[in-house]
Amino acid sequence: MIATVASLMNSDSSEKVFKSGSEKSQSRLMLVYMAFLSAAGYVYHVIAEQEFSSVLTLSAVFQCLAFSLLGLQIIGSDSVAGISGKSLLLDAFALVGRLIATCSEVGYLPNDATGEWIYQAFDGLSLAMVLWILYRVFSVQRATYEAEEDAFPAVPLAGGSLVLAVVFHGNMDESPFYDTMWMCGVFASAISVLPQLWMMTHRRGKSAALTSHFVAVMALARVLSGAYMWHAYPEIEAEPLFGNVKYAGYVVIIAHAVHLLLLGDFAYYYAKNVAKSGLSADLDLSLPVWEV
Repeated sequence: MIATVASLMNSDSSEKVFKSGSEKSQSRLMLVYMAFLSAAGYVYHVIAEQEFSSVLTLSAVFQCLAFSLLGLQIIGSDSVAGISGKSLLLDAFALVGRLIATCSEVGYLPNDATGEWIYQAFDGLSLAMVLWILYRVFSVQRATYEAEEDAFPAVPLAGGSLVLAVVFHGNMDESPFYDTMWMCGVFASAISVLPQLWMMTHRRGKSAALTSHFVAVMALARVLSGAYMWHAYPEIEAEPLFGNVKYAGYVVIIAHAVHLLLLGDFAYYYAKNVAKSGLSADLDLSLPVWEV
């Protein structure tokens, strides 16, 4: 009898601890969202004075939010399980390429005040976060890294992005090197989600809620970037390889479209999961429809 009561007390205590931890995690999540939404609002309304080109900066803000969510997951769980190191390596590769171009030349910067330093600052902060997460994945918490599930090859994707950038780069910076670096960043960021999606669909068990939020917010960042490029792509000129076709602008649009196409099924299951179970619910993508 005493043992039964003790077990019930322990059960109630455990449930309270679980609920308390869950509520604390959700509070932190909402705080991070509110902080970045406030920053985005301030950038757009105050600094950029509602200039349309600031949409490109807003994409950098939400990209930074996405990496912050991964950092929040690592701090809260003390684990890197479910996080693709290869996907993060591609993100770092993309950010380095873009920063090399935008910190040296002005051809691909927003035309408003955010293009003076804020756009680059958010990209730089994103890169710092990615490097910190990679350090946790491959060093500090390597024991929790699911290397076997993170099996999608990343090196060919990075190499392919660089080769395509050499062929299809524009000339907004009037420098083959900087133009190639910027275009390489576009291509690499478009396909960087592939290793993460592969891992989410092939690992055993559900993916953490914050991992799915990371993918979703990164998609939002690409939508904002794509919205800007949809209006700006005619200006991205290049030395014509195929007659007078402005291929540089077209391939930028195609790269954004590819990213969104890759996330088509994910978006459906993510929205369904959030609507049914809330923001804190883990996401299970290991369903027959996802199997390759």
